[in-house]
Amino acid sequence: MRVLVVTDAWEPQVNGVVRTLQQLGEELTKLGHEIRYVTPQDFVTIPAPTYPEIRLAVWPWGWMGKVIRDFAPSAIHIATEGPLGLVARNYCVRHNLPFSTSFHTRFPEYINARFGTPVSWGYRFLRWFHGPATTMMVATRSLQEEMVQRRFPSTAIWSRGVDVELFRPRPDLKKGDFLDLPRPIWLYVGRVAVEKNIEAFLDLDLPGSKLVVGGGPQLESLKAKHTDVHFAGPKFGKELAEHYAASDCFVFPSKTDTFGLVTLEALASGTPVAAYPVQGPKDVIGDAPVGCLRDDLASAARTAVRISPERAREFALKYSWEACTRQFISNLAIQRPPTQDRPRLLRRS
Repeated sequence: MRVLVVTDAWEPQVNGVVRTLQQLGEELTKLGHEIRYVTPQDFVTIPAPTYPEIRLAVWPWGWMGKVIRDFAPSAIHIATEGPLGLVARNYCVRHNLPFSTSFHTRFPEYINARFGTPVSWGYRFLRWFHGPATTMMVATRSLQEEMVQRRFPSTAIWSRGVDVELFRPRPDLKKGDFLDLPRPIWLYVGRVAVEKNIEAFLDLDLPGSKLVVGGGPQLESLKAKHTDVHFAGPKFGKELAEHYAASDCFVFPSKTDTFGLVTLEALASGTPVAAYPVQGPKDVIGDAPVGCLRDDLASAARTAVRISPERAREFALKYSWEACTRQFISNLAIQRPPTQDRPRLLRRS
């Protein structure tokens, strides 16, 4: 099977969407499928307003149709609602091509936080965007229920996994000087942006050290304001995994994430999680004794840091990327082979 994935989220961005799509490609290849990405790296790009780390493709219209015709995919998946996603969506609608989508990011809430745009306007746009898709994939059951309430017509679960070989406990790092900081070390990994509610973490009265891994539009202002916090910048691969494993507790202050892949990465690294009891953490952790979810985030952190790394690791081992990829495949809109009565959908119109 040939799968075309169209995404506006791609390297050098460092976030759960990019890591999920990269892992999806690896797992699809292992299962014998062929994957082709369409990303901003294929185009001239400009920086997104207020978020220069995100690059937006310029003039992708004519090229998108050529890619679809040349690759002749068995299935088309549109992962994001940016310029590339819009062009792919409109091409598929115009040429009667089945496609699936996924809902990764709460753009209505994010845009509201940045510009004050009404959240209802954002969801009206998203219903228009995802409406023609055969399936809109979401990460959790509670998010699916919410999307049904918001009148999205067709939804299915596509959960997330974690690379338990890369993200694993490394006990020697807690004993050594890899992170030469007073303990306990409270870690945040992710975008440094207002929608992530990072200041709720930075303002906590906690002993030891706070460590922030990631970049984003708030990085410089928060570094200037919180001089007692260690800002390590973006980290990748093994170095990122080592930061997880060397920390004592992962603090996840976001209230708008649809899943929070970073919480699984922390748990796989043997690092317990403190978070608010909201969608995402509630779906991943729930009542499992591997983290603490409370409205009082400082209290949650002081409780979570006492949880054993072994318990956190054991919990994360249940999340397999292969199982998530098979779930993704089952949600795809597979193109039927051409018949005498039915012309091939991917021909040039």
